[in-house]
Amino acid sequence: MLKQLYLFVIGYLLCASPALADGIVKGYVLDEAEQPVIGANVYWEGTQKGTASDINGYFEIEQKENTRLTVSYIGYESSVTEVTDANAPLRIVLKGEIELEEVVISERRLGTIASRTSVLQTQKITYDEICRAACCNLAESFETNPSVDVSYADAATGARQIKLLGLSGTYVQMLTENYPNFRGAASLYGLDYVPGAWMESIQVSKGTSSVKNGYEALAGQINVEFKKPPTADIFSANAFLSDAGRYEGNADASWHINDKVSTGLLVHYSNDSEQHDGNGDGFLDMPLKEQVNLMNRWYHITNKYVAQYGARYLHENRTGGQLTKLPDPYQIKFRTNRVEGYTKHAYIIDPDQVESAALILSGSYHEQQSMYDRTPYNVYQNHVYASLLYEKEFTPMHSLSTGLSLNYDGFNENLVQSAQRQLYDRTEVVPGAYVQYTLNLNDKLILLTGIRADYSSLYDFFVTPRVHLKYNPTEWLHVRASAGKGFRTPNVLAENNYLLSSSRKMEIADNLDQEEAWNTGVNLSFYIPLFGKELTLNGEWYYTNFLKQVVVDMDSDPHAVRFYNLAGKSYSNSYQMEATYPFFRGFTLTAAYRYTDAQTDYMSAKGITRLKKPLVSDYKGLLTASYQTPLKKWQFDLTGQFNGGGRMPRPDQANPLWDNTFESHQVWNAQVTKYFRKWSVYVGAENMFNYTQPNPIVDAANPRDGNFDGTMVWGPVHGRKIYIGMRFNIQRL
Repeated sequence: MLKQLYLFVIGYLLCASPALADGIVKGYVLDEAEQPVIGANVYWEGTQKGTASDINGYFEIEQKENTRLTVSYIGYESSVTEVTDANAPLRIVLKGEIELEEVVISERRLGTIASRTSVLQTQKITYDEICRAACCNLAESFETNPSVDVSYADAATGARQIKLLGLSGTYVQMLTENYPNFRGAASLYGLDYVPGAWMESIQVSKGTSSVKNGYEALAGQINVEFKKPPTADIFSANAFLSDAGRYEGNADASWHINDKVSTGLLVHYSNDSEQHDGNGDGFLDMPLKEQVNLMNRWYHITNKYVAQYGARYLHENRTGGQLTKLPDPYQIKFRTNRVEGYTKHAYIIDPDQVESAALILSGSYHEQQSMYDRTPYNVYQNHVYASLLYEKEFTPMHSLSTGLSLNYDGFNENLVQSAQRQLYDRTEVVPGAYVQYTLNLNDKLILLTGIRADYSSLYDFFVTPRVHLKYNPTEWLHVRASAGKGFRTPNVLAENNYLLSSSRKMEIADNLDQEEAWNTGVNLSFYIPLFGKELTLNGEWYYTNFLKQVVVDMDSDPHAVRFYNLAGKSYSNSYQMEATYPFFRGFTLTAAYRYTDAQTDYMSAKGITRLKKPLVSDYKGLLTASYQTPLKKWQFDLTGQFNGGGRMPRPDQANPLWDNTFESHQVWNAQVTKYFRKWSVYVGAENMFNYTQPNPIVDAANPRDGNFDGTMVWGPVHGRKIYIGMRFNIQRL
């Protein structure tokens, strides 16, 4: 019964839905593509009293005797709205161009937006930015982003790994619509489970996050927002084809059943059916994949009540390893089924006090049946998340959030290794509570403090404190600082089973600790007027210090991978600088550089040795340029990634089959898009100079011998890919 229960539609609702208050007019400013207009001027007609829309297009303005509200923004027609009900949220849509006889004034919207108002350091990657690359899925959405790295975990399965602040993706909390998702069994391949055409935006936060979202974000947080029925296009479609044999189709539609109820359906199908072996080692450069992905969601909105419901189903087959034409090929096969459900409810208790409550529920069932050649590994996971939240703004200076949460994970895992079946079944239930206080001194100084207490059925009681500070000494300088603790439960096999694509033996110690770390960081943002435009500079430093950690040791034995509790020190220092400047109308250039120093103490027969983490580049540079012609007829995008060298796991000294270090390398991507009235066509190239890692698979000729290893991956495993695609949409007026 419990297993079936998880297959029902269950989930969460953002309590950040705007509360309505008498005397305060609130609403959103959008463009014709239903995207937020940031910094729009909102004021009462005939007065100079006004405000500006924020990163989400949201605004609040005090009710005046004048009932005509004017909204203006450069490159858009001004809008005048008659306000008859201060308690009803406004939705103001600006037309995108101003025509004066034969003169057209237009302004290009930014693709990646760094929030100037948020106390947390947050970047919003908009749908426009996502479309600058092929972006078949979430894994390919960060090619133009300097903060997030996505690389292949091995050269056989196609598993992707996020790296943020020099740490692997297991230390990054993954959210969809602000509820936890893609945990445990889904963490390795979850980036492939989110089609690019479904996404409205992605929010990336570094360092510790708010305690409202849980205790896990040790390095940062990534949240995906899907297209929403109230604002989504009536219909949109995307078709994609690459010379590597990948083809996919996406379609979504939304219906407004009445003024309170709307629904949306999203469909995805993709197929990688063509075998490629560019380096002639007998192994597929990319696994063969087929995926079906369906999602249905509902919105119900009244004056004081907002509810959402949704369900999703995914099925994927994946085959990697040697070419099928070889006799008795070494193959890795996966069969995955995943069901998710969610519901979100928010109720405004007192509009005058901006007081609201929300109930958040989500659940998923994930099954992965896999065969690493002759080694079977299966995992089944049930996950349930629940949260009850309460928020109140006592005054514009003081506000409080508090709530209760429950996190449930049930794992059934089995691995047959060396003819022995090993079971890793476990259940963890974590109830918790939090309180968070915000002090806001006229938006010049904001202090956000929070603490939560949780009880794990596996690890007992633990406390998570966090604090964030934002200070604006001037309009052109914003300073942010954060410090806080994070915890996470290690799921060793579920999160690292890609290591089975080698001859290494998995050695897992007993009684592994819950991981625990402090994260501190400082960010400086400069907004400098220069030649009539604005130069944006960002500098940051983040330090993550582990008190407890499960060490993944590939150094002490070249024929094994060991998992054990940290005995010593483990840390990561990450320094990054970024500059963005619009040199002329339609053209924007971004340059960034990041240096990473991540080190861990490893145990061996000779004692403890501190080493840099393997397969982590010492630095990364990014140069990305984008030009959009007037009236948005054409768009040209170019991105160069400059990846530094780093350390490899120690090879066998008696028979060294790989080097001690790996080399620096560059990867360039380009895309050209032609826009029409309701559709667009794009053509592009990934890895356009065809750089690939030499011999990504160790001893590929003998995959069943003791030296075979497909996990020594530090660079591209596939060469140049040429693709073409088409997007079509019918906008909602």
